[in-house]
Amino acid sequence: MILEIAVFDIESAILAATAGADRLELCQNYKDGGTTVSYGMLALARELIQIPVFPIIRPRGGNFCYSDHEFEIMKKDISLCKSIGYDGVVLGLLNEDETIDESRTTALVEAAYPLDVTFHRAFDKTKEPLEALEQIIQTGCSRILTSGQMPDAFTGANMIKELLHVANNRIIIMPGGGIRSNNIEQLALKTYAEEFHSAAIKKSN
Repeated sequence: MILEIAVFDIESAILAATAGADRLELCQNYKDGGTTVSYGMLALARELIQIPVFPIIRPRGGNFCYSDHEFEIMKKDISLCKSIGYDGVVLGLLNEDETIDESRTTALVEAAYPLDVTFHRAFDKTKEPLEALEQIIQTGCSRILTSGQMPDAFTGANMIKELLHVANNRIIIMPGGGIRSNNIEQLALKTYAEEFHSAAIKKSN
C-alpha cells in the first residue's frame, strides 16, 4: 500500500515525510483545491524532503479549462520542477464541455518526461468517466486521482472499483477524498486499490 499525503505548507510537508508518508503532493491554497507553490517553497521542499514529492501544476483555482497563457505557465512550472529535481507532477486539463483536454495534457506529459504524471480530480468533473479513463491512458499519465466522481472515495467506491477493473493495470487508479488512517484499510478491501491519497485534514468540532 502506498500513501500519498497532500501538504500545503513546508511544516506539514516535513511532518508528513517524517511520519511515514510514501509520497507528497505539494500544493498551496487548500480552499481552492490546490495551486502551484512558489519557487522558494519548491526549492526548499526539495532540499529538505527525501521522499518522492509531486508538486501540483495548477496556475489558479476554479475550473480546469485553461487559457493559452495559463497553459504556457504550466509548461514553465513543469520545466522548473524538472530542473529542481522533482519526482513527478500533478495536473489536469479539461475542455469547456468537461471532456479531457487530451492534446494539451499529452503535451504536458511529454514536457514532464521522465517525471511521473498524476491526473488529478479534474477527472471527477467529467461526464463520461470510462471514456475519460481511456483518454487519460492515451496521454501517458501514470495515475488518476479520483473520488469515484462522488464527494468522497467511500461514496464513490463502486466507481473506483470499476475504474480499476477497466484500467486493468494500464494506469494506476488512486482513491482520494475523505480517506483517513482509521478507514483506509476498509477502502482497500472494498476497491482493491493499492495507492491512496489523503489531505490528512482534521475535521473541526
